[in-house]
Amino acid sequence: MAVNVRFKKLDPKAQIPTYGSAAAAGADLYALCDDGVVIPAGETVLIHTGLSMEIPEGYAGLIYARSGLASKRGLAPANKVGVIDADYRGEIMVALHNHSAETQTITSGERIAQLVIAPFLHAEFEEVDDLSDTLRGAGGFGSTGTK
Repeated sequence: MAVNVRFKKLDPKAQIPTYGSAAAAGADLYALCDDGVVIPAGETVLIHTGLSMEIPEGYAGLIYARSGLASKRGLAPANKVGVIDADYRGEIMVALHNHSAETQTITSGERIAQLVIAPFLHAEFEEVDDLSDTLRGAGGFGSTGTK
């Protein structure tokens, strides 16, 4: 199933998101930075993509880490998963955090994150006096065991 996502290049050097394979869930986002961007150890830097998008209503753009970048260089979105709402029209940027002990440099054209377009449900929140009972109840944070 495909959904049409309109985009605009804010800079002629911006790269269109691409899928690494026919079955890939996420489309790679590419850095747009003339001289490279240095990310010191433990720091977060906003990386430009040079793109804005028109995500269809009822969908969100979810920005996830690229597994290779995260596991090999310690670079991942600072907010873990970025959320792009359907009514946002500004530039798509990725807040990359350097979890490693070494300074990292991002170069223009480097794949920095992946974008998943996903449908969502809009909840209607209803305040009540009581909630239904379950076997688990209020148990959380490891209450269901480790195996």
